Amino acid sequence: MARTLDRRQLVERSIIKKYRKELWNPFILAVKRYELVREGDRIAVCISGGKDSMLLGKLMQQLHRVSDVPFDVQYLVMDPGYRAENRRQIEENAALLGLPIQVRASNIFSVTSKTDRSPCYLCARMRRGHLYAMAQELGCNKIALGHHFSDVVETTVMGMLYGGQIQGMMPKLHSTNFPGMELIRPMYCIHEEDIIAWARYNGLRFLQCACRFTESLADGQGDSKRQEVKALLRELRRETPQVEKNVFRAIHNVQLDTFPSWKTGGGVHSFLEHYDDHLRPSGPDGEK
Repeated sequence: MARTLDRRQLVERSIIKKYRKELWNPFILAVKRYELVREGDRIAVCISGGKDSMLLGKLMQQLHRVSDVPFDVQYLVMDPGYRAENRRQIEENAALLGLPIQVRASNIFSVTSKTDRSPCYLCARMRRGHLYAMAQELGCNKIALGHHFSDVVETTVMGMLYGGQIQGMMPKLHSTNFPGMELIRPMYCIHEEDIIAWARYNGLRFLQCACRFTESLADGQGDSKRQEVKALLRELRRETPQVEKNVFRAIHNVQLDTFPSWKTGGGVHSFLEHYDDHLRPSGPDGEK
């Protein structure tokens, strides 16, 4: 007689069976390709309550179970001032998914609600600072965030169209404010549409944003540039299905010799610095 699986086990099974190609395989690809997890790491998985971070929690939990590389993992929820029903939903979902979360409260929403200038940007920076501090207290050397393939593509396009720069989203970063800490993005190669499909398949309902700012808006999201870029990419995809993959490939295949200027290490460089190098005559030994 076949063993009956409970709901949590069915969710876990869907990740490594039904959605193996869409979720598990690209997750492992990112972990290996970008060397995100190393022996002895103590990783704080940051869970906001949305679909992305909740899936990240399950992926990291499964990796912890099966990985040949020994590492430790903690599951952190930083409560920026959620309404009681939203915090309850996070806790109930964590219990359903078998994620042993640790919750810390803060007043971030009350602070960011008092500014009219880029409240979402300020909120994101404050959240990250709190998460780094929480992770350090627990002896972690890395925090893991739930940014995915679609976030990478959208951020790149937003930078070009609205920021006047070609800037990607890195799969991992050293913290400048918290020495010895790193940020990793293990879902770097996972498409958002596949995360949505997984959540719907399992009948899971997660927080959309739960921000006091966006809750006050008609569509719950606001007239953000990211929403504009999402719509633009959907439109482009109708004619060119590979358009998002092409953007993703582009940031891995930068032809620096074709750029008139670029920034690196905090400095600005121009193609003029080496433009005439090939015109200099070579010496007898072939050196210029």
